[in-house]
Formats: sequence, structure tokens, C-alpha cells
Amino acid sequence: MKEKIKEKRTAKQKLKIALYAILIIVLVLGIICGILACDSLLGIKKNKEFIESIEPVKYQEQLTPVTDKDGYYCFVTDKDFKVVQLTDVHIGAGFLCKDKDTMAINAVAAMLTEEKPDLVVVTGDIAYPVPFQAGTFNNKTSAKMFAQLMEQLGVYWTLAFGNHDTEAYSYYSRESIAKVYGSEDYPHCLMQTGPDNVDGYCNSVINVINTKGEIVQSLFTLDSHSYVDGDILGVKWKYDCIHENQVKWYEDTLNSLKATNNNVMPKSLAFFHMPLQEYQDAWYEYKNNRFQDTENVKYKHGEAGEVDIIVYPSAYNYGFFDKALELGSTKGMFCGHDHLNNFSVEYKGIRLTYGLTIDYLAYSDIQNYGRQRGCTVINIAPDGTFDCHQENYYQDKYKTIKEKEMVDMEFYYPTAG
Repeated sequence: MKEKIKEKRTAKQKLKIALYAILIIVLVLGIICGILACDSLLGIKKNKEFIESIEPVKYQEQLTPVTDKDGYYCFVTDKDFKVVQLTDVHIGAGFLCKDKDTMAINAVAAMLTEEKPDLVVVTGDIAYPVPFQAGTFNNKTSAKMFAQLMEQLGVYWTLAFGNHDTEAYSYYSRESIAKVYGSEDYPHCLMQTGPDNVDGYCNSVINVINTKGEIVQSLFTLDSHSYVDGDILGVKWKYDCIHENQVKWYEDTLNSLKATNNNVMPKSLAFFHMPLQEYQDAWYEYKNNRFQDTENVKYKHGEAGEVDIIVYPSAYNYGFFDKALELGSTKGMFCGHDHLNNFSVEYKGIRLTYGLTIDYLAYSDIQNYGRQRGCTVINIAPDGTFDCHQENYYQDKYKTIKEKEMVDMEFYYPTAG
């Protein structure tokens, strides 16, 4: 009898010890999470204070957009119109990346302050809520931080979403983040969510018109979405693309603009995140011809810095490039996504351009490399013709508030190309 009582007491003691151990583990985890949360908040606070210290861009005469009868934003000018493409900014806004976020903010502010663009188009991946690199799942904080930066600079801007802006595991959806950018807090953001019956968000157009009311250039942004074929987390690199109903919307919108433009099809440019399959076709035709121009491909500038297949498009193609060829309006397309590619080639009469990226966070050790970091400047002439060129961030003309980091200007991958 005494042995049974003793066994019961021993079992109760073991249970208590186990419960105490679980409680201690929970408390320790809670303390760690609390410390990390505080560290994250302090990092966010530090970067917000840094943003508030940045001076607005000093324009001699800044263009102010108006809205037309269809609700699209328009810039009215008889002079050159300057667009700066930024891409893959990758602000994490978590406890693991506060210093890298500062670097990204510093770079964006320095380049836009010097370039003084009439419009900035960001081709995706403003946010990077990947927890093992950023230390957070919260993609709204990143979105707000960038929008506050642009508001502080006083520069008009818009965007096309990238795959990382709204990961499957991040807290907020594309719809929620689109509402953030479209809020009254950020009047310099010209992003419009686009038609409800068209896939994605940010399918929109901004027109540059002259004082005669003629469309000089239409600037399209399109959502190239995220992942397909069950690759919810993107670990298999199964990327999506511009969908069929978006191609139809693009065609209908151009025809509508033509009807209001004295029945003249306007010239246009297109901005999106994922490269089209035609980027890959063009580069391989050029590469296979020993890096010499072909009948279809005319090299303009830049490099292919990625390895293996070099260009990473979707396995799907719903005919956006072919439709652009058919309509004859769009003569330039701009994307991001492949951070180490920054080449620009003309393919079948359409110029395909990768933007220089900002990324300090996504690619391992990328903060120590600088060859790929910068912006793309697009100059649109009064007759609607355009040209574009790269501007590397590590030039003396870009004056930063905080000191620029020391970087290696060689290829990130020595065997790229």
C-alpha cells in the first residue's frame, strides 16, 4: 500500500516538473519574442526617423498630375518627360534587416534627389517579408515605410506588384497593400487598383499629354502575379505572368485611348515585375550568336549577371508580347525580378529592359556587391520617342545622408552571362 502511494506521489512530482519545464520554456520563448519585437520596433522607429530627416527633392518646376474623364492620371507638358524605374527595393522592416533597410532608403533617396524625375515607376518587390532574412511576416510595415519615403521626397510614383510584395505567408494580401498605397496618406502615390474584372492589382495607365491634348506616351503598369502550379511558397521558382484577361484589358484600353486621341494609336511603355519569355528568347538568340546582333535582336546596354538559365520567366505565356507587336503601340517594356540582370535589348522592334535593382537583403551577401545596384532613367521626348540608360548608385553625383557602404564592383557570380 505504501509503495503505491509513493508511486502516485512520484508520478505527481514528475508531472509538476514537466509542467514547470513547459512553463519555463514558454516564458523564455515569450521573453525572446518580446526582445525581438522590441528590437524590430526600435529598428522601424530608427528608419522612420531617418526618413523624416530627408529633404524633399528640389524641383525647379515640378509637374502635377491631373485626372482625365476616365479617371486616369495625366501629366501635361510640351517638354521632355523623365521617368525613373526602381525595382526590387526589398525593404524587410524586421529585426534582422534594419541596417540593410537603412541602406536601401539611403540609396533611393540619393538617386531620386539627384535625378529629379517627373515620375517613378517601381517594378515590384518593394517589400520582402521573408522571416528568416527579414525577421517578420508583416509586409504592410515595409509598404508604409517606402510610401512614407516617397512622400517625404515629394516625388510622384506608381508601381507594379512583384511576387514578394504579398507572399502567401505574409500578413496582408495584395488587396490590403493596394489600399495602403491608395490611401489619402500618400497623395504622391498614383497607383490605381485597376478594373475589378481583370486579374491582379495595379493594372493601370498614366498618360503624358501635350498642351494640344494629344497623348505623347501612355505608361502601363501590369500585375505579373506571384507563383503557379501549387508552388505557393515560391521554392520551386514556378512563376506566374501577365494573364489573358489582362492582355485583353491592355488591348481595349489602347483602343479606347486611340479613340480619344484623334484616332491615332498612342505610343506606350509597359512596366511589370516578371520577365516575359521573350526576354529569354532574345538573350539566348544574342548569346548563341556569340553576343552579336541578329535580325531580331539589337543589343543596347547592360549585362546578364544571373547563372544557369540566366532569365527566369514563367512557364506560361498568354501573348502579351505578341499583342504588343500586333497593336504597334508599345515600344518599350521594363521589368525587374532577376536582380543581377540589367541588360536592355531591342527584340523584334520592342525594347526589353531590366531595371537596375536596389536589393540589399534577398540575395545572400548582396549588400557587399554594387555592380547591379542603381536605377534606370527613361527620357520621353515631346514627339513620344524614348530612350533609357542605367545609372549605377556608386557614383559621386549621388550624395547620401548616411555614408555609402563599401562594395565589390565585380560580378556577384564570376561565371555569369
